[in-house]
Amino acid sequence: MRIVTLDDTARNHILSDLLKRDPNNYGEYAGTVQEIVDAVKEKRDEAVFAYTKKFDGAEITADTVRVTEKEIRDARDQVAPELLEVMKKAMKNIRDYHQKQVRRSWFDTQPNGTLLGQKITALESAGVYVPGGKAAYPSSVLMNIIPAEVAGVKRIVMVTPPGKDGKVNPVTLTAAHLAGATEVYKVGGAQAIAALAFGTESIPRVNKIVGPGNIFVALAKKAVYGHVSIDSIAGPSEILVLADETANPRYVAADLLSQAEHDELASAILATTSRGLAEAVSAEVDGFLKELSRKEILEKSLANFGYILVAKDMDEAVAVVNEIAPEHLEIVTANPFEVMTKIQNAGAIFIGEYSSEPLGDYFAGPNHVLPTNGTAKFFSPLGVDDFIKKSSVIYYSREALEAVHEDIIAFAEAEHLTAHANSIRVRFE
Repeated sequence: MRIVTLDDTARNHILSDLLKRDPNNYGEYAGTVQEIVDAVKEKRDEAVFAYTKKFDGAEITADTVRVTEKEIRDARDQVAPELLEVMKKAMKNIRDYHQKQVRRSWFDTQPNGTLLGQKITALESAGVYVPGGKAAYPSSVLMNIIPAEVAGVKRIVMVTPPGKDGKVNPVTLTAAHLAGATEVYKVGGAQAIAALAFGTESIPRVNKIVGPGNIFVALAKKAVYGHVSIDSIAGPSEILVLADETANPRYVAADLLSQAEHDELASAILATTSRGLAEAVSAEVDGFLKELSRKEILEKSLANFGYILVAKDMDEAVAVVNEIAPEHLEIVTANPFEVMTKIQNAGAIFIGEYSSEPLGDYFAGPNHVLPTNGTAKFFSPLGVDDFIKKSSVIYYSREALEAVHEDIIAFAEAEHLTAHANSIRVRFE
């Protein structure tokens, strides 16, 4: 991996480089995605089935687009019992963690005759997109469905591309059933997002769409935003390891590669105060590349967006972490909890050498759907809050309103909104 001494020039170059990965920069695909979205909005099932045939090679009809109970049973029979047990353990951890995020409605009454409050209501429906085909991502299924189920969403719809045989990957389907999906449809890509946003004869629309996908899925979510809520426009995966001379270089190298293997746009960065650690990690990375199966993807990812940054001290290293605002941040230092208090921007923070990033991906409980491309500066991990909405509650008695009605009238008239003022005035004529 390339080793760079951290200075203003290097920092600006790296930040500029990382921003190239933002899905919003892939404008050449936007037109194609908009055509698909418009076609599904207009032709509904007909367009969905045509695109499924074109992109996935599967013949899907109104009779076969929804997964049946028999297909769910058959899928479960194909999943290894050992994997089933692991998924159940992970589900418990994920559900326990998200249960702690649940909010309650609150109301505050005062002796003057006022009641103010906030009413928490779960969304009526949510759509979960899960990448499919030959690949299986049961962890994504659990991470997207369980928070919705904990929040109290009554209708949780999963969409995922079918294989050429018109079937959903059995592991993906089993995870959806265990997590609490109420419906599963065999459709993927931008056409699935459009179907969830606008509805078709076979797929009723939802209130919110969440879940990862390729650039077409990301741009489709952007295109339908406003007609429906979305979680975020997810970019490629990224990891930043913040380490000092006490870190184990072999562990650090392994963790960097755990994200670099996702795809050629994935980012893996080490920020360290130790030149010796930087060189040792680089050597360990070279050694692992000879052993790991996704060598070609790893090499391209590291060549494109892999860096080892050597800072003069921990304050400088922390500053660059907060500028990059990584999706995953590992802190492997002598005093990791102290360093953690200085972190302002990160999607998920992993503390200590035994809290490697895959622990969060699969098992620990916190959600692995995280803000990418610097959006951790203003976005949070997916959670229960994404599947609720809040309503303000206001009650004033006549006496309470009478005490302040002249103030409200004065405010309204200052804005030249005489009908507003009149609405208050008529009650005390």
